[in-house]
Amino acid sequence: MPLIQILLALIVVGVLLWLVNRFIPMANSIKSILNAVVVIAVVLWLLNVFGLFHSLSNIHVGR
Repeated sequence: MPLIQILLALIVVGVLLWLVNRFIPMANSIKSILNAVVVIAVVLWLLNVFGLFHSLSNIHVGR
């Protein structure tokens, strides 16, 4: 995946998270959980993109 696409995806995710935090009213605890989940998901995605977490593709949820 080209570096430009990765940067573009990070910018889009960041802007979407900012929009949700700024304009959707919700409790601070829910915002914190949402932010943590998004950050963890982005870090795992980046590790997978750069090949540092190759076992991510072997994880299956459910059957």
